[in-house]
Amino acid sequence: MGIKNDLPELSRAEYDILHVLWKLNRATVREVHDQVQEATGWAYTTTKTMMDRMVSKSLLERVKFHGIYLYRPLVSRPQGIAKWVKFFADRVVETTVHDVVSLFAKGNAITKEELEELTRLLEKDNKKDDTK
Repeated sequence: MGIKNDLPELSRAEYDILHVLWKLNRATVREVHDQVQEATGWAYTTTKTMMDRMVSKSLLERVKFHGIYLYRPLVSRPQGIAKWVKFFADRVVETTVHDVVSLFAKGNAITKEELEELTRLLEKDNKKDDTK
């Protein structure tokens, strides 16, 4: 299974889990839970349920490795933040997505490659919106 090509609608909880997995690349539920628990207050079983639902939604891949399950993201970081950037541009600051993307370019929050992918994804998504 590879990285998804469309822009997913992510809940805050899904984004929190993906944020951890983008850093780790692949991890167990325990490893993810240890990083999100303080901010979310979730029980371990809640983290596991969320991650299993994300597998069902094709946001994560789960593979068995030496008797344990490892999860990895099927959504790239730019794909994960694209809808948030679009929402922020449209509804919060009422500007263009390019203005918001330029803020990323000025900082070190994402890599040059991620910035290029984010720009490409947003342009592709805007073209889809124009044809509706």
